[in-house]
Amino acid sequence: MSATDKIDVSIEHKKADPDEGDGKKHPNTCPGCGSHYRDDELRAHLRVCPQCGHHFPVRGRERIEQLADGGTFVEDETSLRSGDPLDFFDLKPYTERLAEAEVSTGLGDAMITGTGLIEGHACRLAVMDFSFMGGSMGSVVGEKFARACEHAGADGLPLVSVSSSGGARMQEGILALMQLPKTICALEELHDSGGVMLSVLTHPTTGGLLASFASLGDVIVAEPGALMSFAGPRVVAQTTREKLPEDFGLSESNLRFGHIDAIVHRSELRPTLAQLMRLFERTS
Repeated sequence: MSATDKIDVSIEHKKADPDEGDGKKHPNTCPGCGSHYRDDELRAHLRVCPQCGHHFPVRGRERIEQLADGGTFVEDETSLRSGDPLDFFDLKPYTERLAEAEVSTGLGDAMITGTGLIEGHACRLAVMDFSFMGGSMGSVVGEKFARACEHAGADGLPLVSVSSSGGARMQEGILALMQLPKTICALEELHDSGGVMLSVLTHPTTGGLLASFASLGDVIVAEPGALMSFAGPRVVAQTTREKLPEDFGLSESNLRFGHIDAIVHRSELRPTLAQLMRLFERTS
């Protein structure tokens, strides 16, 4: 190579899709068919793609709006907040992560509880919100669920649980793991009192939440395409070094193996829960 020869060191930049703005897909772009929606359009369809039926994630308060009769939901346990017993610090303090999550979501933690009516039937609701630290279960989520079980048993109301979680919250260590037996015992006491829990599994429901109360409903239903696996398919594939089925861990395969009772489209979820509550109503 002569001294006059030049080496091309220019970098080829991939052009972003004009629909993606900064290179990231808009959250209202359907991953199933690529259709684009305004937020009000998607909300009007319960955040389900009308073209292919893909179920988008739903925030906790919006989920309650979809399920409960208008104006009937009354939230409780709003003052509970997680502590920082381990003084946990990764890239930032745990207390700072909690504060950021509360500001961005408007929630005190990853579960919303309260009472409401579903097609005229009174019930207790315990609804997860994945946007609060991945819906992770820490001491507050466990306490809120335990209290929901206690109130449901005392009031003679069915408990409707809607799960969406990445698992136990690592920042709370063993205290987060202890929420597994705590919630299971609370649910067992609800059953001992003659109560019932209807469990709705949404995408994703994984880790400690799936290993605890989410899998112990008297009836367990799931939304189409929801991931329901203790570990995600990527982790399982890397661990076992085996090729997994395309539907590994999804609600469809869980139904096939008898892990859930039914797959219910979001538009049918409210009437399905109302029908189940009628079937489980106690005789006075």
